[in-house]
Amino acid sequence: MFSFLKRKRLKPVVYKRPEHCISRKNIDPDALKVLYRLSSLGYTAYLVGGGVRDLLLGREPKDFDVGTDALPNEVKKAFRNCFLIGRRFRLAHVRFGAKVIETATFRRESQSVGEIIEHAAEGPHEDNVFGTPQTDALRRDFTVNGLFYDIRDFSVIDWVGGMKDLEKKVIRAIGDADIRFQEDPVRMMRAIKFSSRLGFKIEPKTKAAMKRRHACILTASIPRVCEEVFRLFSFGHSEEAFRQMWEFSLLDDLLPELSEAIGKTGGAKSPLWKYLRVLDEYDTRISKTGGTVSNALRSAVLMTPLAEILDPAKGGIGRRAVHPLSEHLKIPKAVFFTASVLIESPRRLLVSPAKGKKRFVHNRDFIDALDYNRIILRAKGKDEAVLNEWADLYDAMDDED
Repeated sequence: MFSFLKRKRLKPVVYKRPEHCISRKNIDPDALKVLYRLSSLGYTAYLVGGGVRDLLLGREPKDFDVGTDALPNEVKKAFRNCFLIGRRFRLAHVRFGAKVIETATFRRESQSVGEIIEHAAEGPHEDNVFGTPQTDALRRDFTVNGLFYDIRDFSVIDWVGGMKDLEKKVIRAIGDADIRFQEDPVRMMRAIKFSSRLGFKIEPKTKAAMKRRHACILTASIPRVCEEVFRLFSFGHSEEAFRQMWEFSLLDDLLPELSEAIGKTGGAKSPLWKYLRVLDEYDTRISKTGGTVSNALRSAVLMTPLAEILDPAKGGIGRRAVHPLSEHLKIPKAVFFTASVLIESPRRLLVSPAKGKKRFVHNRDFIDALDYNRIILRAKGKDEAVLNEWADLYDAMDDED
């Protein structure tokens, strides 16, 4: 059992309503329905995790999750629109149309440290037993994610020092960071994701543990790692995220070919960082209109430094550059083939359509290819006039339709 779970019962720091900025008007009304319903039935129910963190930071949460002492079947009984998922640990999904309010019973770890680490390669440890708010907070990854909001008195409950770390703007592992990263190596990537997204620093002990345990990421589930890699692109902070992945040697573990290419193209001054910076600007602009950037475009931009050092005489630059993503992360075939097309698209789109083969404008990947070339040219400070010609041709074709 974790040493920090053996301590005598702790008392949380409770921040009353005047001491924090969370307002019910900023909480999803359906999440409030779940909280109030469970509370009215006599259960303890808290808003938990990243939603509390984001509200305290004045950000709009992506999800609103609930933690409760109600058992899964009791949650299901309380809501007609509730469905239970999971085998080893049951989770309640309370559905409101397409929206889901995930409602989990408080948990605690049920195995020893050795057993948890031994089974880490199987994925995140889910063989838990029901616990208390304290044990649930202590089993979470980082202090800023271990805060609870109590709907009964509008207070924030802090078992792990998360409020102070929010004020300090630091990411700190709960408990022994070496153990937590061996238990679930993907937490190292999550630390980087939160650090880059929030603009927080990773505190020294957590950072040191990441440097010692980075190779553990190779024992993690490949689908989870792949999912987390693409999450690093989200919210327009991929430049900082992948720079940290490289600095902590996680990129060397997961994508050694790309890491080698970064080294050969300048290391800390590699053009990759400029490519990702422009991609972030594009991502931020697109997201404001409700759009999303494809994983194929993200993959192509990420692997461009490798493409730039490959021998063109051998052909197939696109496929050879994207191959490491397929080999190590098992990305979907559709993403692989589209990213390959994008990397090879400059030979078509950097030639005026008046002189080149105009039919590429009908290719299903044309828009992504146009955006890919704009990103790379913009990062290099080069003229985009030829791309504008292609864009005009596409618009004219669209008008004709």
